[in-house]
Amino acid sequence: MLASGLCSLLILQLPGFLYGARILALFPVPSHSHYHHALPYLKNLASLGHEITSVSPYPSEEPVNNIYDIKIPEVFNSYDELLKAMTTPKSTWKSIDVTNEFVYNITKAVFNNDGVRREILRPGKAQFDLIIVDMWKYDAFYGLAAYFEAPIIGLAPCGTDWKVDEMVANPSPISYLQSPSSYFYELDTFTGRLAHFVERSISWLNWHLRYEKKHEALYKKYFPNIAERKPLSEVSQNIALVLVNQHFTLGPPRPYVPNVIEVGGMHIDQEPKDLPQELEDFIQGAGEHGVIYFSLGTNVRIKNMVEDRKRILLEVFASLPQRILWKFEDEELSDVPSNVLTRKWLPQQDILAHSKVKLFITHGGMQSTIESIHYGKPMLGLPFFYDQFGNVEHIEKQGLGLTLSYQDMTSEELRDTILQLLTEKSFETTARTAAARYRDQPMKPLETAVWWTHYVLRHKGAPHMRVAGRKLNFFTYHSLDVLGTVILAIMVILLILVIIVLSVCKILWNILPRAVVKRKRKQKVR
Repeated sequence: MLASGLCSLLILQLPGFLYGARILALFPVPSHSHYHHALPYLKNLASLGHEITSVSPYPSEEPVNNIYDIKIPEVFNSYDELLKAMTTPKSTWKSIDVTNEFVYNITKAVFNNDGVRREILRPGKAQFDLIIVDMWKYDAFYGLAAYFEAPIIGLAPCGTDWKVDEMVANPSPISYLQSPSSYFYELDTFTGRLAHFVERSISWLNWHLRYEKKHEALYKKYFPNIAERKPLSEVSQNIALVLVNQHFTLGPPRPYVPNVIEVGGMHIDQEPKDLPQELEDFIQGAGEHGVIYFSLGTNVRIKNMVEDRKRILLEVFASLPQRILWKFEDEELSDVPSNVLTRKWLPQQDILAHSKVKLFITHGGMQSTIESIHYGKPMLGLPFFYDQFGNVEHIEKQGLGLTLSYQDMTSEELRDTILQLLTEKSFETTARTAAARYRDQPMKPLETAVWWTHYVLRHKGAPHMRVAGRKLNFFTYHSLDVLGTVILAIMVILLILVIIVLSVCKILWNILPRAVVKRKRKQKVR
């Protein structure tokens, strides 16, 4: 009887047996990497009995227990134009504005989606205990937390940026920390810090002057009764938890407030699968030279690149003794060398886990970077936009690989760099060391994410984790009012001292001549 009671008590303490929470998950970015970063997390929660309503452009290919999909294909509109715009040179303001406008249009599209309006927004239709959302400036979505009176957990697939830091009051000194951006700055130089300050200021102004008001208007449109009581700025300050796709072994170490948790690599499959026989035979046929894996992710379309770039890749690959596995979205690529195998899709994690894979040529996306570090593979980075520049720069600084400009590299540079990465053993050694450091964690990243999710559910949103700084305005947070008062006081004191000194000098100026005259008169009398 006692054993049965203890067993029951133990079961009740397990996070999965709290209760089956009703969770609304919003991942509207039309990018595989954003959603598939979160998918293992959502599936794990569903397996524990939670009911997930997933709003995404990527519905499950096969039914998953406890996951109900609401499709939002509208978000793909103009996505190719965005990718093209992000790789086209333009002013900093315009570059930031294009991205913010695209995200704003996605937010509108989600609210206007028939499934969302029918299943989520219609009064009395649904009720949720938790909101999970991709944190890419979808501020109007935070109104759902107030609408359902549910806490919000945000996922940051590219790591935190200044916007996330601002919402949760995360310490983020621009002197040594850079937000994900299409620009990379050498922050150990004055000119780098100055340029970074200018770019961050432009980003801050673009959001607060143009898009903050637009999201506030969306919030008022869809949640008018709540908006009368709570402005969106207040709602967005109450993020319960941020699960950030980062770890201090994967990027520059940085401070976090209590409700920001590192779960970098939570999408990684801890048990790699055997490769399809065709791929295994191709890899084994490489012999001692090994295999190079080449993928530029899901957002870079090589088939749309100029022929000159494709020609360089094919020429260099043909000249190497290694075999190359190339994820290429168009299987009609002509003149493919005999040592190159192209496929529209390849099981990236299972390939990187293979012992014969010697090098990963990558765009430097966060998911790919983490997977490569997890499996201890050197990298050649060919960045295109956003956080990729910072990721590959960190890779190079840590000795995990090298980087080239895809648009400017020559055949000789590409070949020499690949050979350097394959022949200099320091890259392989450093990659293995980084893998060991990253893997040395008390819990797997996915387990950490699930544990903290249950913590938020157990403690009704865990408001005790949120720091007071999130409610302070810019001037108060940075103590600029206090600093201004101190400076003013010092200036007043200095002014008073100057007035006193000038007054004393004036008095002395008037007294001294009289004293001299009197002295001369006394001398004459004698």
